[in-house]
Amino acid sequence: MDRSPVGEANPRRWWILAILVAAQFMYVVDTFIVNVAIPSIRADLQASAAQIEGVIAIYQIAYASMVITGGRLGDMFSAKRLFLIGLIGFSLTSLACGFAPSANGLILARLAQGLTAALMVPQVLATIHNVFADAARARAFAIFGAALGLGGAVGFVAGGWIVTWNPGDLGWRAIFFVNGPIGAGLTLAAIWLMPRQKAREGAQLDRSGMAVLFAGLALLITPLLFGHDLGWPYWLFFAALAGGLLLAGFPRLELAVERRGGWPLIERALLADPMFLRGLAATFCFFLANVSFYFVITLFMQNGMGLSALDAGVTMMPLALAFVIASRRAAKLQQNGVAALINGCAVQASGLAGIGLLVEFTDGPTMFDLMVPLTLFGYGQGLVMAQLFSTVLRSVAHTHAGSASGVLATTQQVANAFGIAVVGAIYFGIEAARSQRIAVIAAMITLVAALALCAAALEWVRRSTLSATEARRLDPPIGAGGELTRGSSRAFLRSEDREAGRA
Repeated sequence: MDRSPVGEANPRRWWILAILVAAQFMYVVDTFIVNVAIPSIRADLQASAAQIEGVIAIYQIAYASMVITGGRLGDMFSAKRLFLIGLIGFSLTSLACGFAPSANGLILARLAQGLTAALMVPQVLATIHNVFADAARARAFAIFGAALGLGGAVGFVAGGWIVTWNPGDLGWRAIFFVNGPIGAGLTLAAIWLMPRQKAREGAQLDRSGMAVLFAGLALLITPLLFGHDLGWPYWLFFAALAGGLLLAGFPRLELAVERRGGWPLIERALLADPMFLRGLAATFCFFLANVSFYFVITLFMQNGMGLSALDAGVTMMPLALAFVIASRRAAKLQQNGVAALINGCAVQASGLAGIGLLVEFTDGPTMFDLMVPLTLFGYGQGLVMAQLFSTVLRSVAHTHAGSASGVLATTQQVANAFGIAVVGAIYFGIEAARSQRIAVIAAMITLVAALALCAAALEWVRRSTLSATEARRLDPPIGAGGELTRGSSRAFLRSEDREAGRA
């Protein structure tokens, strides 16, 4: 398997990381910032409830449906080229969102924004995976993880602050216009600093696979995002079933493309990598409890506690700070390997339990009361998210980095949508039947269960790593004459001991 340290000696790699992280940060902020500005958008554009839902959901649907294709294009035509195309497109479509004359115009602009994000984001993970091939990788992924988590909290706070400040009397449009100059600066820096890469000769896009994957993901994710607001009509279940069937047949289609000598979107090496697949299972369970948590806690803060959008954002700031601190510490804990991630899940779960206990035994919790368990949750989330991507991509060859990053991002997005659908159904159902207090407690229990599944999947990864290490102990390197020399044996066992420690 090719693990050549592409760009290992690049003296500008930390500047490259800064560009990549800033672009990722901009994408994450845009995912959350719109939620805070929704009341202003609805009043200004006279948008219906369905149109407002479309403004939020179409961005996620477009991104999730095309991100694997974006990753594969990066493998074929170079990550730098696709990153620049995606970044420029994201900046321009952000401006289009700000200039949207109507609700339908904003929906179309958000669709284009999601598609361009799908070209840009996979190249971020792929480039980090390729450029940081040495011990600095843990620190690089810690910085990436911090940006990923901090972007959500900043989106909440920045959205409330910009709408309240109303610069230039632009209202909600200002949240999109800020991406223009930021994107232009990042584009110039990326052109200058990011290393050139050669395109793979003879590579052709798997159009049939792209069409099936797009249709399957769109049919699966759309019902999850719109189901509750539409009252779960029967046809949504048929749409989701059709999407599931298309996705189930997708690996067979990719295998047929590869047998014909084509270039499948996802190569068989990825689909046959058990460590990568188990890492995806852990990723799915982790992100199932990610956006759905912020969804429920935002509803509780604004509806149950009566906080304004700005106050809700301020309440989330300790969580964001704890996330950043934990992300930095996670790089130092990387020597403990997967065990550190499992411990992070336990810390997150204790924060969720704290929220449930606070709601159960406190009649009117204040902002400061809520900050304590939120801080605990954010710290645990930072311990996991900062190194989860590094752990999942560890067994992936550099030539497949873009495709693997696309698969990982798709798993993350599908898990987010699935989490909102499941946790949202539990929350709204119990709220309507009993009370908001019981609904919040039930949601926290559901999220704890998701984290328990994540920890179980990570333990599966850890045990598999240890088993592979032990198997290599039983079949160690041999000398030129076929014998196991004393020096080679000792060196081999020392290297395996270090690998077992990281696991």
